[in-house]
Amino acid sequence: MFAFFNKLYKPGKFKKNGDIKDVFSVALPMLLSMSFDTFMTFIDRLFLSKLGPAEMNASLGAGAVQLALVTFFTGAISYTTAMVAQRFGAKKSGECSKVFMQAIYLSLFCVPLLYLTIPVGHWIFSMEHLPADQLQYQKTYFNILMFGGIINLVRNAAPCFFSGIGETKIVMKAAFVGMIVNVLCNFTLIYGIGPIPALGVAGAAYGTLIGNFVSTAILFAKFFSKYCNDRFATRTSFAFNWPLTRELLQRGLPSGVEMFLNMSAFQLLIIMFHALGPESATASSVMFNWDMVAYVPLMGLEIAATSLVGRYVGAKQGAAASRSTYSGLRIGWTYSILIGILFIFLPGVLTDIFKPDSSATASAITIFENARPMSLFMLRFATLYIFVEVLLVIYAGALRGAGDTLWVMFASAIMNWCVAGALYVSAYIFHLPAHYAWIAVVAVYSTAPLIFFYRWKSGKWRRHLLDVKS
Repeated sequence: MFAFFNKLYKPGKFKKNGDIKDVFSVALPMLLSMSFDTFMTFIDRLFLSKLGPAEMNASLGAGAVQLALVTFFTGAISYTTAMVAQRFGAKKSGECSKVFMQAIYLSLFCVPLLYLTIPVGHWIFSMEHLPADQLQYQKTYFNILMFGGIINLVRNAAPCFFSGIGETKIVMKAAFVGMIVNVLCNFTLIYGIGPIPALGVAGAAYGTLIGNFVSTAILFAKFFSKYCNDRFATRTSFAFNWPLTRELLQRGLPSGVEMFLNMSAFQLLIIMFHALGPESATASSVMFNWDMVAYVPLMGLEIAATSLVGRYVGAKQGAAASRSTYSGLRIGWTYSILIGILFIFLPGVLTDIFKPDSSATASAITIFENARPMSLFMLRFATLYIFVEVLLVIYAGALRGAGDTLWVMFASAIMNWCVAGALYVSAYIFHLPAHYAWIAVVAVYSTAPLIFFYRWKSGKWRRHLLDVKS
């Protein structure tokens, strides 16, 4: 696969900065690497679904809360991509590795703060009124992921350097190896092999941490390699640099707050769907699992937009920054068409992948069969949701790359909490079934891209062309 990609991608042969080839060269490896990350989580839930809906629903619920709590830290640190890209575009290669090391120090500083949020997760679970078995599974999965927070935080920072300089193939390769390790560990630890006992939900969490650790180690090995050291002096970049850390905090904290508020709103969606009953919980879990499969690769496009726009803002090439944004949209819509075909024409196949084994309890099988028609409806309607997501990730990524993080924070947070409000009104005030409430969620969500589009078209982000640190 990597040999084929090397033939496909030939650096230095772009016709114009910001054209589709330019964007594709950065976006394709990131799209694939995010796909591999998605597959890791998907395999967790697929393997657990064979044990029963409670285990699958627990991994979704616990994973969403863990992600909501960690995203404040990872969101702030992820602005490293834009800072590295801006300095790379301004031909300040020596500062690229220094920015990255500040991100690593900040990640380590955040670990004890992350541990302090563990009781918050338990409190959230207690408010969901979950069945006793799902609650226990959920706590187990959550605790393991949270105590492995140091791996997750550093793992989030590790790809930022390479995405910032546009060399995203190594991120893709590291994610691929991590995915393979995760799948093997999951199968072994969830079901048990030979002397290794079956750990169930705990095994899925341990497998995720092991896969993340391996992919992170690969990226650090590349960062300190002779190739990177010759270009960016990576082996002499260990000194703490307060001005760079301060800039990372000033520009990154809005992104962290934004992602925390967004994931909190998403977690609220899951809580409200799960509180509607086991059938609604199962149908929404199936739908959100496939939504994650479709959405997370789009984050690769978002990172590419942040990287390229940041690079061209650093180089003071506003036209190229704008061109790369529209190129990203064309790539994203092509991807969405393919996903839409699957959601519209094969929802039954996608749903039945999560069907419990015949060895599962009779009640588990009954819950799944009752949830199946609802799941088919929600998957088909999610096609529109995916098209809307393309607009959001591209414009949000581009605006972040330009340094317009504060506006993105407010706009994105307001939009996501309005979506959560739409679900509450439709399901809990008007008492609509879960699949009809899903229509209200998508309808409100679909209005958001207009706001981001007009912000980009207004050109206000161009003022950051003059703000890049000299």
